[in-house]
Amino acid sequence: MKIKYPQSYPHSFSVEEVVIAFQTDSESGLSQSEAEKRTREFGPNIYQAQKQKSIWLMMLLQFKSPIVYLLFFAVAVTFYFQNVIEAIAILVVIMVNALIGFLMELQARNSMNALKEMDVIHSKVIRDGKVQEIPSEKIVPGDIIVLEAGDVIPGDAHLIESNQLQCEESSLTGESLPTEKNTDKLAKDIALGDQFNMVFKGTSVTNGTGKAVITGIAQHTQLGTITSLVESSEEKETPLDKKIGALSKKLIWITLAMTGIFAITGIIQGKDWVLILETSIALSVAAFPEGLPIVATVALAYGMLLMAKRNAIVKKLSAVETLGSTNVILTDKTGTLTENKIYVDTFSFPNEKIKVSIKDNVLSFAEGNIKKSEAEFQKLILIGALCNNASPKKGDDKTELIGDPIEIALVHLADASGSSTKELKLQYERTGEIPFSSDTKIMGTLHKNSNGYFVAAKGSVEHLLIKCSKIQTGDTIQNLSEEDRKNILAQSEEMAADGLRVLAFAFKEEAEINKDDFLNSLVYVAMIGFLDPPRLDIKEAMLTCRKAGIKIVMITGDHPLTALNIAKKVGLVDENEQNAITGIDMPDMESLSDEWNKKILSTAVFARTTPKQKLEIVATYQKAGNIVAMTGDGVNDAPALKKSDIGIAMGLRGTQVAKETASIILKDDSFESIAQAVSHGREIFQNIQKFVIYLVSCNLSEIFIVTTLGFVAPASTLLPLQILFLNMVTDVFPALALGLGKGDKTVMERPPRDPKLLILSNRDWITISLYAAAMTLAIIVAVFYCKQTISTDSKIINNVAFITLAFAQLFHVFNMSSPHSNFFVNDITKNKFVWIALLICTALMVLVFAIPQMRSVLRLDVLPAQVWLVSILAGLIPLLLVQVYKFIWKRKSLK
Repeated sequence: MKIKYPQSYPHSFSVEEVVIAFQTDSESGLSQSEAEKRTREFGPNIYQAQKQKSIWLMMLLQFKSPIVYLLFFAVAVTFYFQNVIEAIAILVVIMVNALIGFLMELQARNSMNALKEMDVIHSKVIRDGKVQEIPSEKIVPGDIIVLEAGDVIPGDAHLIESNQLQCEESSLTGESLPTEKNTDKLAKDIALGDQFNMVFKGTSVTNGTGKAVITGIAQHTQLGTITSLVESSEEKETPLDKKIGALSKKLIWITLAMTGIFAITGIIQGKDWVLILETSIALSVAAFPEGLPIVATVALAYGMLLMAKRNAIVKKLSAVETLGSTNVILTDKTGTLTENKIYVDTFSFPNEKIKVSIKDNVLSFAEGNIKKSEAEFQKLILIGALCNNASPKKGDDKTELIGDPIEIALVHLADASGSSTKELKLQYERTGEIPFSSDTKIMGTLHKNSNGYFVAAKGSVEHLLIKCSKIQTGDTIQNLSEEDRKNILAQSEEMAADGLRVLAFAFKEEAEINKDDFLNSLVYVAMIGFLDPPRLDIKEAMLTCRKAGIKIVMITGDHPLTALNIAKKVGLVDENEQNAITGIDMPDMESLSDEWNKKILSTAVFARTTPKQKLEIVATYQKAGNIVAMTGDGVNDAPALKKSDIGIAMGLRGTQVAKETASIILKDDSFESIAQAVSHGREIFQNIQKFVIYLVSCNLSEIFIVTTLGFVAPASTLLPLQILFLNMVTDVFPALALGLGKGDKTVMERPPRDPKLLILSNRDWITISLYAAAMTLAIIVAVFYCKQTISTDSKIINNVAFITLAFAQLFHVFNMSSPHSNFFVNDITKNKFVWIALLICTALMVLVFAIPQMRSVLRLDVLPAQVWLVSILAGLIPLLLVQVYKFIWKRKSLK
């Protein structure tokens, strides 16, 4: 009989029902032949990893840009008119840009592959009645798996045996503490985090042992479901891509307008149509900054390399600038804002409450006087060490512990207080144990020593108090009164409100004891508050982001009280904030009312959220016009990481799905690195603005010059190949230097740039036009002066225009300094790359005139010194005009 697979609600089965449904045997498991048959039927237990782009597709995508399309059109036109050299030159531009982008993305992919966990996970499974270890990918539905502390669970499975079993499921549910497991039958509609009879693929066992029937493998697991959400999330075009696309369209319209005006005017004047066509080609080449893709790519690549030095691997170039535009960061709590480790934080003795800390295996008391409660303290240490199943990890490192994080914290507490858990367990031989269960919420252990029997117990405060009849205060043990119980419970609630997980501790010492029922008539000792603390570097980074106008929102699967407490401690919300939206209260996003929409956008803490809800919260912020960054490390974060404008995964503890999905991976898992990356992204965008203004003003000046000379001196106008040389040499190197500048270090003291704004504002276009007009004036002055005093030869006049424009553009780079800066000492003059660029450009100009073949290609001549002097002096005109204007403007602004 063929089994029904997959099953929709395996958690709603009893132990007997799940064994029957999957046609297996709880003792002997599947036979090897049946397992092989099911492998052929259901496939290997491998989730569908996100498909990486092929090398060829990655290369082809480098050409997906309006700029590149226009350059290809220019190639076609120049080939049509048999200007082969010009066409080849433009093709070289396209290929260089594509190669740079391709190599940087390939480097990012290689970095990602280096982060992948290469170890093959093995699982213990019962087949043919024997326990054997097999690779997890060979697990099939119906397999009986054997679980113990430290195991990674190979598939979704229904428990058929559970002995103190606890699983760490934070990567799936967001819960920071382990989940206690049992075999009870559950209702169909129960939430994932409450499916205590199930274990899930990709999570791990922290304590206890158990056996389970595999109910789902590969895509038919909770991990597989989330992976499919990631696959279905569409990738968005980045803000930078949109802005460069908009700039390209504007430049195309400028080109068409100027070319149309010149062509119509030329036809009216009766000019030769070949001349009109050649000049129109020159205009189209002049209008477009061929170097823009290269400079933008190199600037982003440089930023990408700098960020790699700062522990951030950037997988896509444009993600660098996108991060700088971010105005909302949605962050997970567990492991991102907190350390994802449990520490002892507070002791609550009958007479006092003491804050503690453990650092470098030394216990210190931050608040309170332990001397008042020394006797209770020593008893508390003993109980915590004995009522404990944490054990050394198998392998070389015996100092690392595995087990319940709270029990590990208690071992560290005993060691830090000067006691040895190992020695205490040797002195007090364990002879019995009552394991923790979700019903009793108490764990008790029975020990024998030279004085008789000792009972150690820990558990939830209200449940353990029921078992207590006495209380220890100092060296005195007295009856536990109702007033004592009320005070203890009130103190417990106060500690829980502080975001602490609270456990009570009790003991009993007797010469003889009933070994079957020893958890009664206990002596209450104290409570301990445990904390998953915020990361130390968070608060300052949080303040930096808030100063920069970035809203930070916590989205977690954890308890709302815990989430709010951590949010307050890291400075995400103020101390008076009480509002946290839970996933169960959130409506379906498809029918979201305006009121709920506003509520979501005004809330800083979301708790008990599902992966789907995280995805929808990201979408809500994006619909409101925000640029959204999402940080996370778990499988449950992956869909939102992909949906966001910029996904940031944690490299150390992040799951593989999260790393594959994100745009940026933090190697040090530090939120502070996010603040640094945002700052660097903003600096890069400022640099992009500078070199775009520089490039476009240079190219617009070429349009003005070609148009003007086309009317007043048609035979001496700039040629397409000369313009292309200027665009690729005297434009690109200075622009590249601007793109590699250090940028403004005060960028994080201002709000983020409006994501709706383009790279160039209307004011920028006015400035660019004035720059272009100044350079055009310089060329007209040089041309007319040489025509009147040196030569009327059209070739000489053409060369004068060419040289003057080259120097005007080189000097123009100094106009890109801040309006408030000093002329001689500013961000441009201090940029070493600018001086290197000027030296390279000057050397190339000398080489062009020194090599006859180059002169012939560009139609240049050896010119007299007087021409060079006139061209250099005329080239200084734009710089002088702009600097005089800045000086006058600065004087006026100071008044």
